[in-house]
Amino acid sequence: MEFDICKEKKIAVVGIGGVGGYLAAMLGRSCSHLTLAARGERKDAILKDGMILHSDYKGEITVRPESVAEVSELDQQDYIFVCVKNYSLEEVCRDMAHAVTDNTVIIPVMNGVDPGQRIRTALNKGTVVDSLIYIVAFANDDYSITQRGRYANLRIGIMNASENEKKKVEEVSAILAAADIDHVVAENIEVEIWRKYITNCAFNVATAYYDNTAAQLRSDPKKAKEYEALVQEAWQVALAKGVKVEQKHIHKIIQRFYHELDDEATSSLQRDIRAGKTAELDTFSGYVVREGKRLGLDMVISEKMYEGLKRKISG
Repeated sequence: MEFDICKEKKIAVVGIGGVGGYLAAMLGRSCSHLTLAARGERKDAILKDGMILHSDYKGEITVRPESVAEVSELDQQDYIFVCVKNYSLEEVCRDMAHAVTDNTVIIPVMNGVDPGQRIRTALNKGTVVDSLIYIVAFANDDYSITQRGRYANLRIGIMNASENEKKKVEEVSAILAAADIDHVVAENIEVEIWRKYITNCAFNVATAYYDNTAAQLRSDPKKAKEYEALVQEAWQVALAKGVKVEQKHIHKIIQRFYHELDDEATSSLQRDIRAGKTAELDTFSGYVVREGKRLGLDMVISEKMYEGLKRKISG
């Protein structure tokens, strides 16, 4: 299966930032018909120099995809990895709709808890395999990608999958395995997505609000307690929505904050706000605040930081 899929099927990556660039470089070593969706200077750089990855985990990799094209110029694809920012998802779905058939498999590798459902609603065709990734990766000024740390791991799955959907998940797993991309087929992808989302609701929001590193947050008792409160508030939203995130999962998230995060770790939200770029504040904070209030929950710290970050962004 691995050989047939990677050598014969058309595979595209849409969104060539940190995550998409990492996946593109890894896929490019084994997938013969790989298209990267890019435009402007990024497209020119990939056409000239290839897709370049500087990875602590996988080493130095340069691949040349079969095609580099704008999203609106994509041919019909068998598999599409969508790695864009949440605020551009609906626009991207409109632009790539012509490339999706009833047999296409779309794999959103994005932040937040709802990109899979949003793609299903926007396209109403193909099969969406939900996923998340644990990785530290970012694009450089020359459009190469840097991946930090000795891990980069995907979770994939479909809740209450039919037999046909299970087959599609197996196909995606085969592609990832052939590309040497670490991954797990999750028994409950909804719980896995929320576990990461709860982490992001705390880490991205607290680092951005205070513009602090992980070490700076940990070393301040007030900030550390607020971090724990962000975790707890997001967890209560998950529970109220019927997602079976357990106490042991929350304990692990908090332990990772105190004992595992690199001292100098920063977040994508923090970096984007600092650089004056469009940021995924609504993904990391707005969504959970709105859902919490809708469900009658107290979102004291989450709301405080959301409003504060909105003010920071608006200047």
